[in-house]
Amino acid sequence: MDNNDWLRQLLMVGVGTTSLVAEKLRQVSEQWVKEGKINSDQARAFVDDLMNQINAEQGGWQKQLERQMRNMLQDLGVPRQSELDELRGRIDRLERQVRDLENRLWR
Repeated sequence: MDNNDWLRQLLMVGVGTTSLVAEKLRQVSEQWVKEGKINSDQARAFVDDLMNQINAEQGGWQKQLERQMRNMLQDLGVPRQSELDELRGRIDRLERQVRDLENRLWR
């Protein structure tokens, strides 16, 4: 499994957890409405406020996780995609030069 798949799966767990939390918040707020503790507008505002906080924190968590992953991969010596692309370009140019030299020798 490559590192992008691992990171994607980890982020999907976070999305799934957020969805579960949202559903539980809705259930609790509906129960409070039924019990008369709050009205439906207050319940909606309560859920919206908490979900906004969770989403804001999750965005920060996601950025921190990505930064830590980049640092860890760099410490392990794993090249970045841009570095690999640059090397592929250099290899293509060298292969082209070798073919040109071979063609000149065979003429």
